[in-house]
Amino acid sequence: MKPTLALGTYRIAGEHLTDAARRAASSPAAWIDTAPNYCYGRAHRLLAPALAEYPALRVATKVGYMDSARARVAEAAGVIDSRDAIARHSIGAAYVRWQTEDNRAALGRDCLDMLFLHNPERTARPGELWAELRDAFTVLEEEADAGHIAAYGIATWTGFSEGAFSVSVLDRLAREAAGSDTHHLRAIQLPVSLVMAEAFDMALRGTGPIVQAGWQGWEVHASAPLHGGELKALATPELAELIQPGASIPAACITAVANCPGLSKVLMSTGDPKHWAEALTAVDEPVAASALRKTLDVLATVE
Repeated sequence: MKPTLALGTYRIAGEHLTDAARRAASSPAAWIDTAPNYCYGRAHRLLAPALAEYPALRVATKVGYMDSARARVAEAAGVIDSRDAIARHSIGAAYVRWQTEDNRAALGRDCLDMLFLHNPERTARPGELWAELRDAFTVLEEEADAGHIAAYGIATWTGFSEGAFSVSVLDRLAREAAGSDTHHLRAIQLPVSLVMAEAFDMALRGTGPIVQAGWQGWEVHASAPLHGGELKALATPELAELIQPGASIPAACITAVANCPGLSKVLMSTGDPKHWAEALTAVDEPVAASALRKTLDVLATVE
């Protein structure tokens, strides 16, 4: 099954965010991915009107990063310590519980569709990562049982590639947190692009975190498919032609990612209606696995 296009909000300017959310509401996925630190800490507040206007629009947000103002408030509340406040990042159990409640209130949703732990590999306590994850999962299982979140997941940038954890480790920690084989860890989010192509290449070979998450029945959300917009400058017309003859460079790059096996959603961060429409078309275009392998081989040679 092909993935659907979902709205990522990391790089959308505040003045465009609400309109972008309304466009996402009419797309097949009707899904928004955000975080409390996005848009200089204003993302939740700016998204709330669209979420109220479109109750069927689903939302994923995160716990982890915080801006300096939130760090001061959290430290004053006793849910983080000075180490976390300096790092402006925490997946500690107390902070996860506190920020989950704040996320629900700011977004105006009694139940969040997905809550990701945001780059847990960036913890200020790297030697305690797995213990921290287990404790955070315990809190999130409680939040799920209370009806505050429908599911939770891991949104990572380098956690899998650097070996900080694996799908099997995450599943084991979630089972330990839930006290049974049934838990609410249901998704991973990781970068998949023609630049950060390790997980992409592994999926084409039938291995790696994308495939392993599929074995667990989890969703896989691809972040940064245009590598923060840099691919538009890095890719060439010849490369685009190899992927999808006649397509623009951004559309071809989106099409390539959307044909990575095992993905559930491709997160596109844009406030431009034309770019959004082009991406909606691009995710539905088929590309043969042989063409994708050739594309990655070409890029590997260039690197």
